[in-house]
Amino acid sequence: MSEPAQGIPGIPDLTHPTELLQFGTHALKASLLLVFLVIALGVAIALINFSLRRNQPEEAIFIDEWAIRYSQLLRGLQHLFLLLVLLVAGFFLCSTLSNRYHHWEQAKVAQVAESVAGDRLEQVAPQVRYVVKVPYTYTTQVNNKLVKVNETREENRYLTLAGSQIQVKIDQTPDVQNRRAVYRVDYAADYKVINQLQNINSFFFEAPPPNGYSLLAGYQIEQSGKKLQQINPGDYGFPFRLQPGEETNFRLTYKAQGGSRWVYSADGQLLKNFRLVATANFPGADFASGIVPNEIAGEGQSTQFTWTFDDNVAVKNPFGVFTNTNPIRHTGILPRLLLLAPALFLWWMLLLYLSLPMSLKNIAVAGGIFFACLLALTYMSRIMNPQLAWTLISLILLTLTWGLGSSRRASLAAVICTIAGAVLPVFGLLVPYSGLTLSLAGLLSAIWLAVRHWYGWHKLQPQDR
Repeated sequence: MSEPAQGIPGIPDLTHPTELLQFGTHALKASLLLVFLVIALGVAIALINFSLRRNQPEEAIFIDEWAIRYSQLLRGLQHLFLLLVLLVAGFFLCSTLSNRYHHWEQAKVAQVAESVAGDRLEQVAPQVRYVVKVPYTYTTQVNNKLVKVNETREENRYLTLAGSQIQVKIDQTPDVQNRRAVYRVDYAADYKVINQLQNINSFFFEAPPPNGYSLLAGYQIEQSGKKLQQINPGDYGFPFRLQPGEETNFRLTYKAQGGSRWVYSADGQLLKNFRLVATANFPGADFASGIVPNEIAGEGQSTQFTWTFDDNVAVKNPFGVFTNTNPIRHTGILPRLLLLAPALFLWWMLLLYLSLPMSLKNIAVAGGIFFACLLALTYMSRIMNPQLAWTLISLILLTLTWGLGSSRRASLAAVICTIAGAVLPVFGLLVPYSGLTLSLAGLLSAIWLAVRHWYGWHKLQPQDR
């Protein structure tokens, strides 16, 4: 049974009630502390100003300058406080989205793995067993004397199959209970046995059913066209006699269901005059265990795999057919991007501040648009390519940021800052060549600021400020 999908360890997720309550408690404490500090500083300056208002004019001027600087500091703190609020809120939003997206990716991987998970149907090659008596010697104690005893005991030996001709038809059907794929196998095999021994003519043909089946029907063994009867339940060894130098044929047939792949195991035997033809009547079939078939032929949704071994080939691993699923690539890209998104937002805001005048209203609107675009990217990436999704979202972002400027010059500056500080960095974290794309974004930002402030290009007119 697969483990449940987990989020990113140590990352806050506001969909969890406990973490949401903790965040609210800390935010309330920090807000109260900031309010008390601002009020205390204002009251202190007011008291000093009131106590020194009758003193020398120089001291009064000094206090007036402090009051002016304090008012300017408060105006600057408004911008800083708004940026801090947007940054903290954006961090928790992005961390929550990152956790949710990581959880969704894990669940998707687990769903694909669950669809092909389960036991496998493994058919073991039959064995031809015979019994020989071998002498052995042991020492025992009789009347306080060591006595050597010579006896014989029975040992099992095995003949190598002279030939194997196997036909397997495999159909795939969903298991309603577990919602996974299971195989229905129609197995038919002809085995040739040649007695190359002298003075031994009694054998057992042992052909167990496949391992891992949930349903077995029509299990039957024939010797030279004659059906062999199973005597004891669970005993799949059938006795037969074969004179030295003679040969006989056995045919094994059955229909089985179970597992999500089918393999054939040589069980340590040498394969001689061996031919296995497995026909998979479903899409996505592939050969298992890395034992490459001699021939692969496809027709429609069916694929036929053929393994042929002519003379004494040892195959260690079981080989056969399994359902190949499409690989899930590029996982973890969106969670990484979302965790770095607050830093990208801060860089974008810095470019805007250094390029054109920003009011509190513009900061709030720009922050809301940026994180709304990331929210749209997170959920659009579940149904389409993330690079294509961000390209479409970027067009909307650039169209909206055009409104940050009060003139065409200021709007063009806002668009350039958005391309260098938001569009390219986010796109860089979505493509394989992230380092190159981020380097180009940083170079573009530096060139724009240098041209804007050092060379006087694209200077804003007074009406743009």
